Amino acid sequence: MSTYTKTMNPAQIEELEHRLKDCTKRKTPPYALYQYKTSDCVITAYASGKVVFQGEGADFYIDSLPSEKKSTPAASIKEQFPQCGSDEVGTGDYFGPVVVCAAYVKQEQVSWLKSLGIQDSKAMDDAYIRKIGNQVMSEIPHSLLILNNAKYNQIHSSHNMVAIKSKLHNQAYVHLQKKIGMLPSLCVVDQFVAENSYYRYLKNEKEVIKNLHFETKAENKYLSVACASLIARYAFLLSFDAMQQRYNFSFPKGAGKNVDISIQNFVEKYGKEELYNIAKLHFANTNKAKIM
Repeated sequence: MSTYTKTMNPAQIEELEHRLKDCTKRKTPPYALYQYKTSDCVITAYASGKVVFQGEGADFYIDSLPSEKKSTPAASIKEQFPQCGSDEVGTGDYFGPVVVCAAYVKQEQVSWLKSLGIQDSKAMDDAYIRKIGNQVMSEIPHSLLILNNAKYNQIHSSHNMVAIKSKLHNQAYVHLQKKIGMLPSLCVVDQFVAENSYYRYLKNEKEVIKNLHFETKAENKYLSVACASLIARYAFLLSFDAMQQRYNFSFPKGAGKNVDISIQNFVEKYGKEELYNIAKLHFANTNKAKIM
């Protein structure tokens, strides 16, 4: 098990918690600001500014930290159109796929999108996303990638989560570029990894989209990223629905204790081999359910 300690400023600690909000939040230890449990790492932020990463995935989370904060772009850049943005969902869910979307927004679509109240999908009710999702998908040019669990488990045997996300974001932009002809000058990635590490993960890819803008919390700042987030969430919900219908089983979202119970119930009904097709097996929930 690896352990790393990094000194971070208050803004970086706050941004890190924002990135961990889909993970399991634990009882806060003494002198700590928060502690989160991911699939393969425990991350504890202390009031002193020290952040401790413990677990098999600790080195990957250290590597995924954004580099030192660059100057914030002028507000006018956020309102620059056309623009593209990419985001992903499902990485914090034990059940269900990983979905990445890159979306293209033109100036003439801005008023309509804002009238719909488009924002980060995590801040939007799933019922509303279901209501407007198909309409947004029909009007907004986009590239959508859905990585099912069987393929995810196969890839994860040789690629960590950050590498997988980097490759999916790049491929989404590659597909979008072919769809619309030429990408605009502003293409934003909701930052989950330092820019240099992102491109390092893509060193063996045949096509790599360069000159992307990386920014944390981009889904709340750029309309294109918000659209990508919404479309990805809508596709995730449809995939989740299909999975529940196929197995006639109610799968919980996230990776909490209720997931551990569902794993046991699912295995009793379908056998542990079938988990390979509907779950991210490297999550700690697999071991906690004591079925492997």
